[in-house]
This record gives sequence, C-alpha cells and structure tokens, in this order.
Amino acid sequence: MTNCLIVDDEAPARALLIEHLSTLNGFTVLASLDNAVDGFTFLQTNPVDLAFLDIQMPRMSGLELIRSVKTSPKIILTTAYREYAATAFELDALDYLVKPITQERFMRAVSKYLHYQNSPEVPAQLPGRYEEMYMFFKVGRDQTKIFLKDIIFMEGLGDYIRVHTIEKSYVASEKLGFMAEKLPEDKFIRVHKSFIIAWDKLLSYNADQVHLATEILPLGRLYKGIFFRKVQERILLR
Repeated sequence: MTNCLIVDDEAPARALLIEHLSTLNGFTVLASLDNAVDGFTFLQTNPVDLAFLDIQMPRMSGLELIRSVKTSPKIILTTAYREYAATAFELDALDYLVKPITQERFMRAVSKYLHYQNSPEVPAQLPGRYEEMYMFFKVGRDQTKIFLKDIIFMEGLGDYIRVHTIEKSYVASEKLGFMAEKLPEDKFIRVHKSFIIAWDKLLSYNADQVHLATEILPLGRLYKGIFFRKVQERILLR
C-alpha cells in the first residue's frame, strides 16, 4: 500500500487529485491538507510514501516544505506555474504537474513513482567486497551490468543519466536523484544538481570545481557544505 499526502490550498485541486488516486489500486490518501505548515507537522509523525504538493501557498510554499523536512517522501509537485520546474528537479521532485492535471498526465507521474519503487536495490555493501558490487542499468532495450568500482561519475539528463565509466559511457533510463539515494554514500557523493562523482576518482578540488582523472566538474552551491564536511571527515578517518 502506498500512503499518499495531498497539500494544496485550493479545494478543487485537492478533490481532483483524490479522484485520480481513487482509480488506482494500492494507493490511499492519509490526509488532504490546505497548507504546507500542517503538511510539515503531518510528515513528522506519519509514514508518507508519496506526497502531492502545490508550490504557491500562504505561509509556506511547497518548495520550502521540501527543504524543511529532513527525510521526505517521494514528491510530485502540482502547480499552475511552469517557471519553478528547474528548482523542483534540483530538489529531486519526482515529477512536475502543471494544472489542470489530466488523468493521462497524472498516470504518467504515478508510473514514474512505481518505476523507482520497483527498481533493483544496490547490493548491500560487505567488507572487502566493493570490487564485486554492481548494478543493472536500463540502456536502450537492454539491462546492462556496470561494476560500481568502474564508475567515474554520473551526469543527470532529466529522466536519464549518463554513466561515465573507465572504458565508456552509457545513457540509462534513471534519475540522478534516485541514484543519489541508492549508491553507497562512502563511495559516491553528489557535487552538483547534475553530477555524482566517485570518491576514489577525485584528484583535487577548489571552491568551485572538482577535478577527476577525465573531467573537471562544477561544485554546486547547494552541495558545497556537505562536500567540504565529508572531505574533512574522510581526512580525519585516515
């Protein structure tokens, strides 16, 4: 069962989402709220898997709600405004629906959620076994096996990623935000809204860039703090 939360200050918009969800098996609406502050409170104590958030609301916007929760469910943003799309995907929103939301467009968004839920997990990391860890990526019509040790960095391309390895690059059907959650955090780190790098492929860095063996990539403003902290932690652990 997928537990859903709807947060929108417009009653007709909430009712439409409830109607769309009522046609699906396995989805239940835990709450339908008219403001993001109540949404924040609800998320603190309830197991929500998928949240539908409006962006422009009084007191707190949907984007502010995403930033304010430490651990958030999968997010599908619903809005009458197209200009927030770039920010939404930078915050790893699963999809961005522009009102009025048709049943067909709604189903496409839900299909993305189901795809990520059914994607294979990265094998649990075992001491001394990282050399053997791999994932299968959907490349074209094939499921392609890629060893994690061979990955230099990943590049986000909307609903796709380009996986750069030692030998070649692959364009796979996956989102960068999903990979950021699934990859071992002691082996990979996100340095930009569009890039995840392998720690062992990092040669040097400065305030604005990270230098890999094959590429120089930007260090994004939103990711600098955690990157520099993780660098210091790794130095202290040596």
